[in-house]
Amino acid sequence: MSAETGVLYVVATPIGNLEDISRRAVNVLSSVALIAAEDTRRTLSLLAALGVTAPRLQALHEHNEAAAGDTVIGALQGGDQVALVSDAGTPLLSDPGFTLIRRCYDLDIPVRPVPGASAVTCALSVCPLPATDLQIAGFLPARSGARKARLQELLEGDRPFLFFEAPHRARSTLTSLAELEPARRVFVAREMTKHFETYLCDTGAALIEQMDAAGQWRGEFVCVVEGRARQERHGSVDAETLMRVLCAELAPAQAARLGAGLLKVRKSELYELALRIRA
Repeated sequence: MSAETGVLYVVATPIGNLEDISRRAVNVLSSVALIAAEDTRRTLSLLAALGVTAPRLQALHEHNEAAAGDTVIGALQGGDQVALVSDAGTPLLSDPGFTLIRRCYDLDIPVRPVPGASAVTCALSVCPLPATDLQIAGFLPARSGARKARLQELLEGDRPFLFFEAPHRARSTLTSLAELEPARRVFVAREMTKHFETYLCDTGAALIEQMDAAGQWRGEFVCVVEGRARQERHGSVDAETLMRVLCAELAPAQAARLGAGLLKVRKSELYELALRIRA
């Protein structure tokens, strides 16, 4: 690494409320020669609101990350200080920039965080569900079938998990959660730090009812789903005992659906058990 190599600063920007910007972030954005931004228009608006004179800007997003990365690396190797920002919050979790960070490490270019707002830490700081062994799932697949399959995979684990969801898919995703795990509680953080921020915690079906009534489907969502282990500690009944009781009153398919919600297992497993019991 040359003594003249610049530093790449990974700068957290506000999720919504501009007062959440740190003094250090403003100082860095004011002093760098180049800002790499997911959306340069949003970054220009942010800089104008902060009273910062815009330096040279470079768009860096999922469609141009390789070519834009060349530009950023060239600036850093030429001795320029560069800031990397996303549209809101701390970049790199579900934002472009990972490839650039890795290239900097490969080339011995120093990378420094400028911490601040993060959707993950904001949501967890007010989440009433235990989340000490949290799994961060990022954005779920856009296609409904793949999204439901991913939810099923996550629900089969014991750990609580966090994911992000877009407003036009939020209701569908909660519906899938309600179908797959009727009793599992979900914490929803919507429009955090903004005027209409909302925080709710309930089962998927109950959340849909509440949000339908209030018309709360706009904005970005962060969701935390409780882990399986917490619920299993509250009941010691084994699957066969429960299914024998249910099968005495219900058809196998109905018994399996209800049992799956109570025991947090796949319905198909209990359906096979119900058929054996009823045989």
